Amino acid sequence: MPGAALAVGLVGATATIALALAAVGSAAVAGQRVASAADAAALAAADAASGAVSGAPCERAAEVAATAGTRVQACDLDVLVATVTVALQLGPLTATAAARAGPPP
Repeated sequence: MPGAALAVGLVGATATIALALAAVGSAAVAGQRVASAADAAALAAADAASGAVSGAPCERAAEVAATAGTRVQACDLDVLVATVTVALQLGPLTATAAARAGPPP
């Protein structure tokens, strides 16, 4: 039965590698999702700061972030430039991303 033990070992190693690759892929998707939410929230805040849309800039950023399933951790305004940091809880881990939007310099 040495062949059976080898087969079980190979199946176990293959399953472990597949699970590790799935976790890495999931983390990559979550990172892109958080970055995208930060970009959209910063754009919404900058639009509100410039008067292009109504509302308070950081409230607009929070609304857009919530739509993407994230939450705003920080929202700073420097005249018309908005810097927004959003977070996404992934089990015991938290993924964060920051984005800045406003008129060109």
